[in-house]
Amino acid sequence: MKDLVQTITEAIQEKKGSDIVIADLRKIEGTISQFFIICQGNSPSQVEAITESIGDMARERLKEKPSHVVGLENAQWVAMDYGDVLVHIFLPDVRAYYDLEHLWEDAVLTRIPDLD
Repeated sequence: MKDLVQTITEAIQEKKGSDIVIADLRKIEGTISQFFIICQGNSPSQVEAITESIGDMARERLKEKPSHVVGLENAQWVAMDYGDVLVHIFLPDVRAYYDLEHLWEDAVLTRIPDLD
């Protein structure tokens, strides 16, 4: 699972996704997954590119495919379900509105610095 989290993070960075937060939910009872990975793109086309990059890199490196991908119709908030890892790719205003980081504030949050 650590490899999947790392691969997803690299795939986000490859498409210049920003403000990456990894929420470790393993010590919280009753959660639907063990990790949330939250990031953002600046446009619907960048959100789509990040989604495609994650899918391609996880499949090529780890033979992993998401069981569900939702939100590509308008690409404002795409969710990718890898079972124990859920990925959320937002447009900035949609991310601010839903504020998932505060929803899971009991989780251990790791912020990944943006690449220049």
